[in-house]
Amino acid sequence: MKLNRIIRRAIGVGAVTAVLGLGTAGLAQAAEVNIGFTGPLSGGAALYGQNTLEGLKMAAAEINEAGGIEVDGQSYDINLVSLDDKYAPSQSAVNGKRLVQQYHAPVVFVPHSGGTFALQAFNQRDNFLVMSYTSIPSVTEKGNKLTVKIPPNFTDYIKPFVNIEMQRFGKKLAVANATHDYAKYWTKAFVPAWEAAGGEVVASNPMDYNKSADFYTGVSKVLAADPDVLFVGGASEPTGLVVRQARELGFEGGFVIMDQAKIDEVAQVAGGMDAVEGAVGVTPLAESTNPGAPIFVKKFKADHDGLPTSETAYNYFALHLIARAMQAAGSVDDPKAIRAAIPEALADLPIEQNPYDVKKITDSGNLAVDVEIAEVVDGKIELKRKSDIDE
Repeated sequence: MKLNRIIRRAIGVGAVTAVLGLGTAGLAQAAEVNIGFTGPLSGGAALYGQNTLEGLKMAAAEINEAGGIEVDGQSYDINLVSLDDKYAPSQSAVNGKRLVQQYHAPVVFVPHSGGTFALQAFNQRDNFLVMSYTSIPSVTEKGNKLTVKIPPNFTDYIKPFVNIEMQRFGKKLAVANATHDYAKYWTKAFVPAWEAAGGEVVASNPMDYNKSADFYTGVSKVLAADPDVLFVGGASEPTGLVVRQARELGFEGGFVIMDQAKIDEVAQVAGGMDAVEGAVGVTPLAESTNPGAPIFVKKFKADHDGLPTSETAYNYFALHLIARAMQAAGSVDDPKAIRAAIPEALADLPIEQNPYDVKKITDSGNLAVDVEIAEVVDGKIELKRKSDIDE
């Protein structure tokens, strides 16, 4: 950021923005386009919402610093308008109405499935594009033409998770995951896939990860069935407690960790990477082999403590994508044209703005990616591509 400002003072906005592909010299003073966000910014999910919003803020700052979005000789800066919905779909709907009617936002980002479904009830009628950060497939199975789902479907992970764990540990599975709706979606999809591959579910005891810090009773119950693999997952911290207590009770098998929890965060609570030996889960961004991942991690760490989350990186990518789609569409206020221009914009997006190496968007609105699978082997994370495991 500082280097860009120095260069702009020295040689003008045009040369900088020409390099970045988001502007040309001699433009008029930038106007603004409002981009909406409704998500949890207070309450129990506030950190998740803030992580999501931070990715949008990073992208908006870069786009504006580079001269904004150029359309028909006019430069537009991005103005993020963020409203708190406390993770409540009803409030998401209220916020969506306000963002479109008061702020004329052509695009609204929402980081949860309930909020997405609430906005989908009227977004096509009110003509705005929903950018949804959720991995539930039904978001794009409803035929909504103005919805883009940012992360991969959680179902993309199921077959490789089954293959890895069953081959390494055996066919007996115990379910010890959380009880919230997202965990129920996972269980409903994962258990039939496990059984279809020749496995059996020997015990099932989902637990409320949000209300307990002592899972010994529940874990003991499923371990009594002598499983080879435990299916666990919710938020990372309680998932780590479940894993730790399973190890303390003598469990030596593997873990399937659903994508809400992150292996590196789980390990911190469980007692280190040795405690999650044999686990499979989503790949931490810091471990990713995608060429844009280390660029983004370095960029994030320059201005933030800790490491970026997937929700930060994916939303950073998604706003850069929208900015380029607006340029390709020749419009900052026509949601249908912006949506139609996303394939062209995606093809032109540089790797430094695409940490997950997303290459295409489906007709239904899924941003498709060959996901990386993380497996813990000898206390270290090993990466595999879904396409390699499925072959």
